[in-house]
Amino acid sequence: MERLKKYRHVFSIGIQNNLTYRFNYLTRTLFSFIPLFAMLSLWHTIYGGKGGAGEHNGFTEAQMIFYYLLVAVVDAFTAVNEDDWQIAADIREGNISQFLLKPVDYLWYRLSLFISGRIAFIAMASIPLGIFIFCYREYFVAPASQTALLVLPVSLVLTALLQFFISYAMAMLAFWFLEISTFIFIVFAFEYLASGHLFPLDVLPPLLKQILFFTPFPYQLYFPIGIYMGKVAGAELWRGLLVQFLWVVLAYGFARLMWARGVKKYSAFGG
Repeated sequence: MERLKKYRHVFSIGIQNNLTYRFNYLTRTLFSFIPLFAMLSLWHTIYGGKGGAGEHNGFTEAQMIFYYLLVAVVDAFTAVNEDDWQIAADIREGNISQFLLKPVDYLWYRLSLFISGRIAFIAMASIPLGIFIFCYREYFVAPASQTALLVLPVSLVLTALLQFFISYAMAMLAFWFLEISTFIFIVFAFEYLASGHLFPLDVLPPLLKQILFFTPFPYQLYFPIGIYMGKVAGAELWRGLLVQFLWVVLAYGFARLMWARGVKKYSAFGG
C-alpha cells in the first residue's frame, strides 16, 4: 500500500507539471491535424477518381475517413510523446543515480509520469479534438458490436502499455550510446508504417499484412481501430487480444532486461 502511495504522489506531481505546459499541448494537437488533413485530402482525391463510389481494399470513402479520425483519437489516448527522450536524458546527465539509491522503481516511476501525461494531454487536447470530430461527425459510426465496445478499452490500455514499454526499452540504449536519436527515429519510422498510422494495413498485400502481425507494430494502433470498425471480430478478435497481451508482457520483460544490463554497466563505470 505504501508503494502505491509513492507512485500516486508521482502521478499527482506529473499532472501538475504537465498542466503548466497546456499551451504546448494545444499547439501540438493543432499541428497534428496538418498531416491528418493531408491524408484525408489524398484519399478524397483517390476516391474522387472513382466518382466517390466503390471500395478500396474493403474501405469505402466514408470508412477510410473514419479510420483516420480514429487514428487521431487512439493517438491521443496511447501515444508516447517525449518519455523516451526524457529517460535518455536522465541516463545521460546522471540523474538516474538518485533512483539507484532510493526505494523507487524507475520503470513504475516513468509509467506513472506517462499516464499522468496522457491524462493531461487528453484534458487539454479535448477541445480542439472535439471540434475536429464535430466537423466530421457525419462519418462517425457506433462500434461494430457490443463486444467491440467492451473489448476496445482493454485493447487501448494494452496499446498504451506496449508503446510505453517499447519506448522505455529503446531509451535504455542511452546506457551504451551517447546519442540514441537515430535508433528512436528508425523505430518510429517503421512503427509509423507498420502500425497503420500512414495507411490501413488492409491496403497491403495479404501476405505482407500477415507477416506484420507477427510483430508488435499492428498492436500499437491498427488492432484497436480494427476492433471498433469490425475489421477484427469473432475468434480473430480474441486471438489478437491474447497476442497483444503477450507482446505487452514481452516488451515489459525486455524493458526490465535492458534496465538491468544498463544499470550494471552504469555502476561498473562509477555512475
